[in-house]
Amino acid sequence: MAIVKPFQCVRPAESCAHLVAALPYDVYNRKEACEVTALNPKSFLNIDRPETQFSSDVDTYDDRVYEKAAQMLQDWIKEGTFVSDSNEAYYIYELIMDGRGQTGIVACSSIDDYAEGIIKKHENTREEKEQDRIRHVDRTDAQTGPIFLAYRSKQIINEIVTDVTKKKALYDFTADDGISHKVWKVEDSETVNRLEEAFSSVPATYIADGHHRVASAVKVGFKRREENPDYTGKEPFNFFLSVLFPDDQLMIMPYNRVVKDLNGLSKEEFLNKAEEVFLVKEVGAEPYSPERKGTFGMYLNDTWYSLTLKESFTSNDPVKGLDVSILQDHLLDPVLGVKDPRTDNRIDFIGGIRGLKELEKRCKEDMEVAFSMYPTSIEELFLVADAGLLMPPKSTWFEPKLRSGLFIHPLSAI
Repeated sequence: MAIVKPFQCVRPAESCAHLVAALPYDVYNRKEACEVTALNPKSFLNIDRPETQFSSDVDTYDDRVYEKAAQMLQDWIKEGTFVSDSNEAYYIYELIMDGRGQTGIVACSSIDDYAEGIIKKHENTREEKEQDRIRHVDRTDAQTGPIFLAYRSKQIINEIVTDVTKKKALYDFTADDGISHKVWKVEDSETVNRLEEAFSSVPATYIADGHHRVASAVKVGFKRREENPDYTGKEPFNFFLSVLFPDDQLMIMPYNRVVKDLNGLSKEEFLNKAEEVFLVKEVGAEPYSPERKGTFGMYLNDTWYSLTLKESFTSNDPVKGLDVSILQDHLLDPVLGVKDPRTDNRIDFIGGIRGLKELEKRCKEDMEVAFSMYPTSIEELFLVADAGLLMPPKSTWFEPKLRSGLFIHPLSAI
């Protein structure tokens, strides 16, 4: 069963939480991160992406960069931007986007649960991407970006959350992107015990977003165990910062695809190949968003098409039956020659939050064909993870994004 425990949190002072809260470090390139931090010196991105504090000739992964992150975090604590809670607590975190809310529990999860498969993943990670966060976590001695976990909704947890959110919030602000954020602290022993007991009957939790962050946090935890052979298992480094959401509140958006060329085929040859597997119908100039699983939109030569998978190509396999797998296995690979979407620079991925007009824009700029996807469901994610399988890259796009800097989990006792 899942270990989901309260923790001593370092968090922003109430007066500056709205300034500190930042989108995750990996949604920006270096230039974009520098632009954000220049406009807001209190954005947590200054610490999450400390290369922004240096000139462009300093490498992003220079030792001085990680040292700067550690220094800034301590400076912000000393000057009062951050406060250190004296007691262990849970936090309730509500995000509202376009009138739709999702409310999660901020807590610490166990590195052993991850190692033993109680915390389930659906993606592989890349060592080079892990190394950056390993060094950041190790040097700052803190986890600064929460891992987005999901669990199958449980009535008793929902009831506790509902009761807590009737009270006055600790933080309550709307970010520049229009997403509202509210946070409540849960510190009374009765409610803390009820939550901890309720999660002790949850058989598994699932990584929704943040595979590299969790893998990095876990590796730092096991590294600290090696450095502290007399560890008890209760030290903060045995746990990692997470926000856990019930599955029935989550929204997965499509992760659309654009491809640079038709792999040497003419438009007619390409459409003929597509028609071997899909029913292809010309839609016209209006962007086409698939309405059900097994259907796809395609934008080619200023025209939208609908693609519907022929029944003989459907699959009950948890991975092969995913729409992202169907497109990859039957069109992107055999027809367009995109063998490995992780490494092929002829393909790019566009998060659904950016809309279908972004697909048209890319086809006018640097791509030739675009595909709009029907979103992967949370149940499909659970089925793949439960089977111990992995999804293709870029299968899910979760919105809204959790903010970094609102909750910090120190790895040493406060």
